[in-house]
Amino acid sequence: MTEITNKDPALYNSDLAPTSPDKKNWGWFEIFNVWANDVQSLFGYTLAASLFLTYGLNGWAVFAALILAGFFVMWLVNLSGSPSVKYGIPYPVFARASMGVIGANFPAMVRGIVAIFWYGAQTYFASTAVALLLNSIFGLSGGGASLFGMNFIGWISLILVAGFQIYLFWNGIDLIRKFLNFAGPAVYVVMLVLMLVIWIKAGGGLLSEVGNIFSGTGNYSGGAFSAFVAIFGTMVAYFAAVVINFGDFSRFVSDESEMRKGNLWGLVGNIVVFSFIALMVTAGTVVLFGETVTNPTEMVAKVDNLFLTLVAAFAFFTATVGINMVANFVPPAYDLANLMPSKIDFRQGGLITAIAGFVLAVLWVSVIEQIGIFPFVNTLGAILAPVYGIMIVDYYMIKKQELDIQQLFSTDPGGKYYYDGGWNRKALIALAIAAVFAIGTVWHPALSNLGGYGWIIGAVLGAILHYIMSNKS
Repeated sequence: MTEITNKDPALYNSDLAPTSPDKKNWGWFEIFNVWANDVQSLFGYTLAASLFLTYGLNGWAVFAALILAGFFVMWLVNLSGSPSVKYGIPYPVFARASMGVIGANFPAMVRGIVAIFWYGAQTYFASTAVALLLNSIFGLSGGGASLFGMNFIGWISLILVAGFQIYLFWNGIDLIRKFLNFAGPAVYVVMLVLMLVIWIKAGGGLLSEVGNIFSGTGNYSGGAFSAFVAIFGTMVAYFAAVVINFGDFSRFVSDESEMRKGNLWGLVGNIVVFSFIALMVTAGTVVLFGETVTNPTEMVAKVDNLFLTLVAAFAFFTATVGINMVANFVPPAYDLANLMPSKIDFRQGGLITAIAGFVLAVLWVSVIEQIGIFPFVNTLGAILAPVYGIMIVDYYMIKKQELDIQQLFSTDPGGKYYYDGGWNRKALIALAIAAVFAIGTVWHPALSNLGGYGWIIGAVLGAILHYIMSNKS
């Protein structure tokens, strides 16, 4: 561990400090399970199943697009994760090198706000799995008086999920690591059981239906190539949130080769296996119900089997809490700690996230779903695309992969990363210009058809502008 001397309390606490060698106990399996938990959510299942149906593309071409996206995201996270393996620092500290020691608070808090919103949403979704479990085991009714759109069982389920997540993070990153290591393989076992049950019920018609889905209809308006690009872009956009703050996890990895191995099997491997399971189960629903059912909870309700309900509820809960830890808890915990290190540590940042997320979960049915807040959250997410490009080009092409770790924790006006009053104006200008385009993909009809690959273009624009404006071309 690099000992930080003359550290400024406004920039330093033990959670933001470089990871000590004894805490670098993550290997490829831990990284594999970070991605397993990211893939295995309710939304991840629906997305994987829908990609085989929406674009009318040949199944092999769909798999090719998914594999290509997996390799591309792997390349992105290898780039963003390497500095944190080398220096043991989380995302908001790494951002200081390009954005300034104070300026880094802006992209950190944007990432934190997006994550807190989704933390609340995923907490609510996980509570529906617990409610399904309670109703099935105890034969409870789903009716009754409601408060904020939830009945008694809904409230009990939400409190149980929120309490379990608080227990996880309050015991530190090691317990989160152990939970992820359990959740990744466990959900696969459960999903395989689910697939076998559906297969047995569907009989020989399942493989025939898989063949029908695999053949493709070729009815995508933009043609086969446009469909291929759309699938690729959609998968990249799905992982974009974790791509930028992957250093929050890679800082605990023992060496870079372990990180790369975990990213290879975790991204490409998980995408292929989980997509295959989703394809088989979806084909089974066509045979059983005469229609494609891509929503897992709707599928379980249609089957109406207690064993299947118990198995599915466990999988839904475990997978959703897993992705919540990976994508929506660890990032804001560090981001909030970076905002006021002398007053907020990882635990306190996590508690703030949990409280805000609980409020959002309570309001999900009665308020948020009614007013529609997704454009707001997607706008914030779009700002992060150029941040990624700026950080990466700054580290690899401008700073040549060399950081002064001491200066990342210093507010000395003459420091390397103090720039203009703690803010790197050139990086912020590049961010602002590139963000206009990225935000346009959310709001402007002419750009909306860019969909998922708007993130890629935003990141590239941010990188190019930052490189040019830093006079390094």
